[in-house]
Amino acid sequence: MAIPLRPLFAFIGFTFLLMSAVPGLAQQPEKAPAPEYAEFPDDPYLPVARAGRPGSPAYRFSNARITTVQVNVNSAGENILGDAANEPSIAIDPTNPNRMIIGWRQFDTIASNFRQAGFAYTTDGGQHWAFPGVIEPGVFRSDPVLDYNSEGQIFYNSLTTDVSNYWCDVYRSTGDGEWDEGVYAYGGDKQWMAIDHSGGPGDGHIYANWKQSFSACFPGSLTRSVDGGESYEECVETMGEPIRGTLAVGPGGELYSFGQQGETFVITRSSTAGDPSQPVSWDFHTEVPLGGPIGLYAGPNPGGMLGQAWVAADHSGGDTHGNVYVVCSVERQDIGDPLDVMFNRSTDGGQSWGTPVRINDDLPSQGWQWFGTLAVAPNGRIDVIWLDTRLDAEGYDSALFYSYSEDGGLTWSPNEQLSVTFDPHLGWPNQTKMGDYFHMISDNSGAHLAWAATFNGEQDIYYSYIPAEPMTAVRQHSRQARLGQNFPNPFRTNTKITYELTAPGWIQLNVYNQFGQLIQVLDKGEKMTGQHIATWDGNSRRRGALSCGIFFYELSIDGQPAGAGRMVKID
Repeated sequence: MAIPLRPLFAFIGFTFLLMSAVPGLAQQPEKAPAPEYAEFPDDPYLPVARAGRPGSPAYRFSNARITTVQVNVNSAGENILGDAANEPSIAIDPTNPNRMIIGWRQFDTIASNFRQAGFAYTTDGGQHWAFPGVIEPGVFRSDPVLDYNSEGQIFYNSLTTDVSNYWCDVYRSTGDGEWDEGVYAYGGDKQWMAIDHSGGPGDGHIYANWKQSFSACFPGSLTRSVDGGESYEECVETMGEPIRGTLAVGPGGELYSFGQQGETFVITRSSTAGDPSQPVSWDFHTEVPLGGPIGLYAGPNPGGMLGQAWVAADHSGGDTHGNVYVVCSVERQDIGDPLDVMFNRSTDGGQSWGTPVRINDDLPSQGWQWFGTLAVAPNGRIDVIWLDTRLDAEGYDSALFYSYSEDGGLTWSPNEQLSVTFDPHLGWPNQTKMGDYFHMISDNSGAHLAWAATFNGEQDIYYSYIPAEPMTAVRQHSRQARLGQNFPNPFRTNTKITYELTAPGWIQLNVYNQFGQLIQVLDKGEKMTGQHIATWDGNSRRRGALSCGIFFYELSIDGQPAGAGRMVKID
């Protein structure tokens, strides 16, 4: 197969329709979406200088349940007026969890839907983000997907086109804000990428699939790299041809591809994908019931998907180890509900599936639950977020909602509202949509979410950290002590932690950040029975004053855990 030449500038010779030449914040006229929308440049590239561009206060929010920080900001940390950003994807360096990168579709002006590969990075756990710009200025790029390998290298899969052809390039990070020149990776529209983190023979393998009807190779919808992204194998067909979905790697290195197929959903498994000496072949494909078809081109997101199909595997090593989970926002034609977040699970490696479960707990037919997004933590906790219109019965104003399961999806926590409402129809970049997906990665303490919203009256990218439990939860581990909830919580300048000993002992009271790194030792030494109080001023023993964020404290007695709690520092 001939490899297409990468364009050096924005598609010379292609005739574009200029909708407007003046950047602004006004909403653009709606376009009727095509039945099979594909990514292509139908507006010109309108270069807009970022330097000296007017800004406004960036959105930032923190309380006892969530920390949210705007990502696409200028060098002064301000919101950039007149641009738009959506379809974010996040990657976290496992060797240094304070280092994260979020990529997105960057629209320099809402007067043109010409998009580029935007990105930002953080080195302090998400409190502050730097937005250097785009990977290739003036080159049409869309559908960003990020992932990481076990060594901490971050990969950025990006779709592009020369109008007659679609393909993807995958960029590798070479430093904060720096990328290599990219590697041709076949690909096509609505691609997704996953990297094997299983620790087995396939660890580091890179997989990508896409919709073969808009692709660099037909037939064919999946490729693999077994050499760290130096090259990608010729594409192969995916059994069952799932589209608008995602990939997941199981604990044994098995590869799952899940997505829409007609009016239902299908999952396909390969047990050879992790063996570099064998080609990717498929064990089976099977239908997955989710209570309705995928949501498309309606309501709060009339020009796009209402959320893609998600699959994740359990790597916990516990009772739920090896389970496979799926989530999607689907049309509930059976109960007359426009959209619900539906969940299903398999306990036998994807071969059989149970009855689908409705995660949102609003009354049926009273809201749109869209952009349902799934992640599974290393300890097996399942996190699901979505946008919800239940607070705006007559419209589409949406808020971020969250629920989690700690028993493999058998039961779910009550739905929690994590943001104020916003109007998703603001700031469309000459498209009637806010992208097609969000992206989330979970750790044992909570979930890292990259998402889009219009809190500033325009489409912007946000990073949120969602702790697994409310900040008021304190876990007791010993009868020798009782640990109290810190007060005040949240706090600005200082907070007090009370603990009571029922027997003398050697204690240590530590403060950790959300990644488990030791921040401060608040109290240490031999203590007698009775009540004791420790005060934390929000400082780190090495870095001094800390920015706002989520922190954890743990009490130990004679070297054994005695209790732990969570607290929030706000600006």
